[in-house]
Amino acid sequence: MQAPRDEGDTWGAALSAALPEAVVVVWPNVPSVIDYALVWKPPPDLFARVRPEKAIFNLGAGVEALLATATLPEGIPVIRLENAGMAVQMAEYVTLAVLRAFRESDAYAEQQREARWQPRPRLAKSAFGVGILGFGVLGQVVAGALAPFAFPLCAWSATRKALPGVQSFAGQAELHSFLAASRVLVCLLPSTPATRGLLDHAALSRLPRGAHVVNVARGDIVVDEDLVALLDSGHLASATLDVFRVEPLPAGHPFWHHPRITLTPHTSAVTVVDDSIAQVAAKIRQLERGEPVTGVVDRARGY
Repeated sequence: MQAPRDEGDTWGAALSAALPEAVVVVWPNVPSVIDYALVWKPPPDLFARVRPEKAIFNLGAGVEALLATATLPEGIPVIRLENAGMAVQMAEYVTLAVLRAFRESDAYAEQQREARWQPRPRLAKSAFGVGILGFGVLGQVVAGALAPFAFPLCAWSATRKALPGVQSFAGQAELHSFLAASRVLVCLLPSTPATRGLLDHAALSRLPRGAHVVNVARGDIVVDEDLVALLDSGHLASATLDVFRVEPLPAGHPFWHHPRITLTPHTSAVTVVDDSIAQVAAKIRQLERGEPVTGVVDRARGY
């Protein structure tokens, strides 16, 4: 198991408790050959020093850092966390952002600062579509959380996925139509060569005028300067950002003080140790029985 020492001890103790039949060792006290590795953003030379023979578990949903590791061995399955307590947190964060946008909380906060009593006409919910860009496990939980509020829901994914009450869009040919239907765009895509820089000026301009952007996926999917330009022009009403190209966000970055941007320090959903370990332990047992597991990463696609 590879993690910062204090965190590694926590994860190691949890795995030992959940999988008592296994011998669990924590980096750097690891033999050169092991059955399974549990890692998060490993150093470039890790797999030159340690050879996992059965599987590598990524302790998070995003695998771009692991796939970029120069020594990552070929032919060994890479398995990502699929939920592990993150989905409910993500649904809370997104629901809050969508409701803040629909009920115009920022506008009322400004009016309060100005001591101005001015009820605003209520927005038509039928025209306030919420689009979920990336419709995997997390996206489907987010859709379920938003469903009781009766917003028109749509979702885009590389391959078509059906969920009752959600209009499905799929593939590059349907991306523009999806964006045009999204008064709030919720980005839940993984970071891959195909998605990095996807939300540039051209794509964001396809959103309806007055649209809101919520990014809880990866910062490199959005082109920062294009987002700022469209906020400044008034085409976009606001952005709620939890992820950034560089983290921590540099002190001089324009996002910090932009009046139409709300940001948080990558806290929309944090990995829950007990839930994650329960998932990993169950999958190790399945693999030991020769059974297939879910969450295996397609390295060519990047997720």
